[in-house]
Amino acid sequence: MSAILSADDLNDFISPGVACIKPIETLPVKPEDGSNPYEVTTEDKAAAAQPPPPASISLTDCLACSGCVTSAEAVLVTLQSHTEVLTTLDTYRSLRAPWQPQNCTDGLTNGHSNGVNGHSHEGRLFVASVSPQSRASLAAVFNVSEAEAGNMISQLLSGPSGLRAGGHQGSDFTWVIDTNVMREACLTAAADEVALALNPNSSKAPTKPGAEGAIDTTPKGPILTSACPGWICYAEKTHPYILPHLSRLKSPQALTGTLVKSVLSRRYNIPPSQVWHVAIMPCFDKKLEASRSELTSSAWSSSPDISQDPVRDVDCVITARELLQLASARGINFSSLPRKPLSTAERIPFPDPKLDAFLFPPSRRRNQDAVAGSSGGYLYHILQTYQAQHPGSSMSVSRGRNADVVEYSLVNGSDTIIRAARFYGFRNIQNLVRRLKPPKASRLPGGKTGVSRKPGAAAEAGVKEYAYVEVMACPGGCTNGGGQVKVTEVENVRVESGLQITNGDVLAPKPGPKEQKEWLARVDEAYFSASESEDNTLDQDADSPMQDVQTNGHDDVVNGISRRKIKDVMDHWSAITGVNTQTLLYTSYRKVESDVGKKVSDMERVAGLAVTVGGGW
Repeated sequence: MSAILSADDLNDFISPGVACIKPIETLPVKPEDGSNPYEVTTEDKAAAAQPPPPASISLTDCLACSGCVTSAEAVLVTLQSHTEVLTTLDTYRSLRAPWQPQNCTDGLTNGHSNGVNGHSHEGRLFVASVSPQSRASLAAVFNVSEAEAGNMISQLLSGPSGLRAGGHQGSDFTWVIDTNVMREACLTAAADEVALALNPNSSKAPTKPGAEGAIDTTPKGPILTSACPGWICYAEKTHPYILPHLSRLKSPQALTGTLVKSVLSRRYNIPPSQVWHVAIMPCFDKKLEASRSELTSSAWSSSPDISQDPVRDVDCVITARELLQLASARGINFSSLPRKPLSTAERIPFPDPKLDAFLFPPSRRRNQDAVAGSSGGYLYHILQTYQAQHPGSSMSVSRGRNADVVEYSLVNGSDTIIRAARFYGFRNIQNLVRRLKPPKASRLPGGKTGVSRKPGAAAEAGVKEYAYVEVMACPGGCTNGGGQVKVTEVENVRVESGLQITNGDVLAPKPGPKEQKEWLARVDEAYFSASESEDNTLDQDADSPMQDVQTNGHDDVVNGISRRKIKDVMDHWSAITGVNTQTLLYTSYRKVESDVGKKVSDMERVAGLAVTVGGGW
């Protein structure tokens, strides 16, 4: 983790736990061969003994522990930083795809040695994905458009004056993917998931006890967004009764990683470990998402290598602030990078025409409208989908108890078609999960089961009437993520970049909450101002498979997203990999249990230690 992260930066933090699930236990050292186990150790020998190595805590360990929640884990670990990106680039050469396989006629490799100079194991295929919120943060800092900020990021990661100009290997990223593309697939799948859950005629298999968050189960209403990893960690560790409500859909970050690893490893006949994927995200908790065991090659690989550990779909996550650290560490002035797209002449096509047209469309995928929010617009797209299916219906929006609680209703005359809500920030989330908690059964003889006598029973009933709830940990949404450039850092970043400070850019001497709110409004402005008409970096043929997405006047197209086209691409992806779409698009969640904070007797502790060292009774 980058040293720039501190507890003061966390806006999704609740409280740390009382202990770690990996306590440091002092175990007796086994005697070496030839030594006397009964020899008395003198004081000078004991002093010369080597101390035990320091305990190391990984992000995966934190995910398996219920001792703390959300960004508390990020303070405890040192992994997934810009330093890891530079170290990996300096260790491995970039594989320049497509290399020429031997005896191959179908576009795929056949098991022969491929890669740089015939030694693919010495290189890596480097791929990056960039979120629109990160681009918006940098756009506000450097007073450029969101599209120009995206071009600057691409120039840093893949351009001639970027990372390839330095380092031991001269490596850079072969592809830089806009996660807005995969977001469209997520939005379409989210609408299908809600329609399936709400359809009374759809067949739903009964959920087995303990499998409430399984990938093959249908969530029950209200369905809660699963794209925010801080919220997911909180639910898994503290409120397992929420698991049946969680959407099983992967986030755009996770879905991009699955597509990149599965397709490239299949097309080039290389192990997934040789595809190295970094994601640039607005939130530190996205590092936790990348460390989940469910989001690895073991979930989708048709022939996993049991001798190798599963490979993460996303190898590393860095934030907008860490991206600036990345450039600075290589002596690159980010503000001086070209703001124009990369040259199309040097672009290497993705190894499948249909996926290449999908991932790199001729025009930049625009962000959602302001009414959809800055977190991907899941809720709004679902409402738009239902609205397209019910001509003449209208959408009403009402603010809740604060600006981060918004209620939506789709009505047709006096009939309410669907109700939904948005809950941002952990204070509001706590109110939400409290209302969803099932009532306890009465222990009195003859008492009724499942009857709530709490004063908030009416409010709970209102929450349970929602079909979908968009839940995000950060107040204000993803543009306010913990990894975004804060108002207190803007001036220093601009001065270090040599930017000319104008009167309109002068900030308060000591920016406070008011200035941070104003700064977030500027970031939101950059996010929502992204235009679909801005040119992207690619040239495509007129008969590109994704050209007719903008068909109007049909409920198949919702806000410019063609459900038919998305489904066609997803089916094509499934055919390439031989993995069903459910496995590719969805994931699972589980209740996190540990002994943290529980009292353990001395006898139980001694017995546990004895078993650890091979003893026991």
